[in-house]
Amino acid sequence: MKIAADNETLKTIFKRRAVRQYLQDMPDDDILEKVIDAGRMAPSAMNGQPWKFYIVTHRDTITSFSKAIGKVALKAVAHAAVKHPVKTLKTLLHFSPGPVGLESDDPIFHGAPVVVFITSPKGNEWAGLDIGMCAQNMMLAAKSLGLDSCPVGFGKYIEQTPVYHKLGIPSAEEVELAIIFGYGNEKPDPHPRAKNNAIFIDRMECC
Repeated sequence: MKIAADNETLKTIFKRRAVRQYLQDMPDDDILEKVIDAGRMAPSAMNGQPWKFYIVTHRDTITSFSKAIGKVALKAVAHAAVKHPVKTLKTLLHFSPGPVGLESDDPIFHGAPVVVFITSPKGNEWAGLDIGMCAQNMMLAAKSLGLDSCPVGFGKYIEQTPVYHKLGIPSAEEVELAIIFGYGNEKPDPHPRAKNNAIFIDRMECC
């Protein structure tokens, strides 16, 4: 895809990748705060701003969370495999290297130095959409500041683990998504993008 050379926003959008290999260098606090601020600037239904951010940077904590989530996620994936074997195989590819990823020290968060769990109030009808926009803001901001990132849907399974209480999330909230951040140790190629999915309705003809 051709990128407008003089448009920094478009360049950031087109260069962002889901990165799953990281250096252990910790981003500065001011950079992380800018990433969080970018999330706070996302639009939300009726300006509800439903998000809260639970940030984990201690390596031992991240590892324990990752292993606990991996065990729960593997059971869920195995259960889903009965009905959707092909989809399940693709899901398993998102685990870190090793037999189904579970022999890795960090099968879920890929060695990233920062994990952010994003929550919303339980029962919020529009929270999923709001958190999605918030997360995209954060990942684009991270890329513009020299960081890489990856959204981790398996992060939701933290709620089903014995270590969930360590996050201190109130019972009125639920985890919508986790995002990992750090300095990437890989440069993935972009996946092909479909171009036949824009349908113009009653498009005006020029001249």
